[in-house]
Amino acid sequence: MISPCSPSLEPPIPPARTSASQTIISPPPLPPNLPNLTFPSLPSSLQAPIPPPPPLPPPPAAMGVAPPHVFGLEKSRLLKEAFEKAGPVPRSREDVKRLLKLHKDRFRSNLQWILFCADLPSLIQEGPQCGLVALWMAGTLLAPHRSIPLEGLVQMAMERGYSAQGEMFSVADMGKLAQEALGCRVELLCGGLGGPNRHHVLQHLITGHPLLVPYPRAWSYDEDFNHEPCQRKGHKAHWAVSAGVLLGVQDVPHLGYVEDPELPGLFHPMPGAAHQPPSLPEEGSPGAVYLLSKQGKSWHYQLWDYNQVRDSNLQLTDFSPMRASDGRAYVVPTGGVRAGLCGQALLLRPQESSH
Repeated sequence: MISPCSPSLEPPIPPARTSASQTIISPPPLPPNLPNLTFPSLPSSLQAPIPPPPPLPPPPAAMGVAPPHVFGLEKSRLLKEAFEKAGPVPRSREDVKRLLKLHKDRFRSNLQWILFCADLPSLIQEGPQCGLVALWMAGTLLAPHRSIPLEGLVQMAMERGYSAQGEMFSVADMGKLAQEALGCRVELLCGGLGGPNRHHVLQHLITGHPLLVPYPRAWSYDEDFNHEPCQRKGHKAHWAVSAGVLLGVQDVPHLGYVEDPELPGLFHPMPGAAHQPPSLPEEGSPGAVYLLSKQGKSWHYQLWDYNQVRDSNLQLTDFSPMRASDGRAYVVPTGGVRAGLCGQALLLRPQESSH
C-alpha cells in the first residue's frame, strides 16, 4: 500500500499579522500645568516655505519566499545572498540553453547534437539530504499530483530505518523509498553505467524518465560550483538526478526534429510529434554523450560527460573519514559505501509507463 499523500510543496509564506495579534501602545498622558512652549510666529515676509516631506523609503524585500522554480532558499541566508547576486533563476529550457552556449567549445564540430531534456524544478538541500532532494526533484516528473514535501521524504526514510538525518547510503533503500512514497516503478541498476547498461540508461533518458545516480563530487566553497563527478572514493558521496541527455550523432533522423534557431547544429524533438529514435553513439566514442543533471547544491542544470559520471559512480568505495569522526549518526548498510552505492543507480518510471 502506498502511504497517503502529503500536502503540496509550496515555499512557506509567513502569515499576515492581524489587528488582533498586534499590541497597541498608547502615548503617556501629558503632565498637568504644562508651560506654553509654542514659538512665536514670524512675520509672513520672513517665513520660509515649508519643504515637502521626504519620499518614503522603498518597502523591504520580501523574505521567506523562494524564487520561482527554486525551493529551499528561504532557510539558507548564504544561498539567498548568492541568488540575489546572480539574478533571477531562468526556466529550465533557458537554463539549459545558457549552459550549452557556455560550453559550446566542448562539443565536437564533426557531430550534430540532439537534446532530450525534461523540465525539473530545483531544490536546495539543508544538511546531508542530497539523495532525498534528488528523489524529490525526480518525483515532480513521476508523480506530479502527489507533491510529497521533502520533509515527508526525510521523515519516511528515518521511520523506515534508511536514514538517521536525511543521508542515504543505500541505492536499494532509496529504491524502496521511491516506490513507497511516489508509487513509481523502480529498476535497480547494478554493474555501473557502462557496458550493456549504457544503452539501457540512454534509452531511459530519451524517453523522458529520470535517473538517480550517486557519485563522489568535487567540492568548493562556491555554492554554485559545478559539484561535478570526480574520483575521490566516496569521501564526498553525493546524489544527482539526470533528466536529460545530449547526444552527438552523425546524422539527425528526418522525422520529428527541429534545429535550434540560436544554436546551429543543435536539434530538439518536436513537442507532441512522433520522432524516430536516433542511433546512439558508441561507448568508445569520447565526448559524444552528456548528461543534464541537477543536484541539491545548485539551482542550475549541470552538464557532465557520460563517461565521467560512469567512472565516478564506480569510485564509491569508502566512507568519508571526516564524517566518521564528526560525532553524528549515519545509517550505512552492511558492507559499507561500496555495498550500498558503488556501481549502482536507479531508473525511475511512472507506474503507468510501458517503457
